[in-house]
Amino acid sequence: QLQLAESGGGLVQPGGSLRLSCAASRGTLNRYAIGWFRQAPGKEREGVACMEQSGGTTRYADSVKGRFTISRDYAKNTVYLQMNNLEPEDTAVYYCAADLRMFGDCVLFQNNMDYWGKGTLVTVSS
Repeated sequence: QLQLAESGGGLVQPGGSLRLSCAASRGTLNRYAIGWFRQAPGKEREGVACMEQSGGTTRYADSVKGRFTISRDYAKNTVYLQMNNLEPEDTAVYYCAADLRMFGDCVLFQNNMDYWGKGTLVTVSS
């Protein structure tokens, strides 16, 4: 069974940057498409970015395109979300998730995901 853990959240000023990490404490991420999702207070969870197994395909929500970058380090069994030029609207709990059934592509659809981390809080505020 895959166990995921996010880290790297915190408080940052508007315009700042953070890098989130998603690591597997059990199992390997390298076989699976991985997605980042977020849930802001009072809102539904939404997809932010995803990457398929080989790293060749990535997808981003329109709201983060050009600001966020998803990447993977296969040696470290870790997926990252680099977030630049952060805005107050990016404030949310960020989750990573693994899609065990999608190969060669990825989707920002939470119902596709099989395993989830517990999330890390990102607060963008001055």
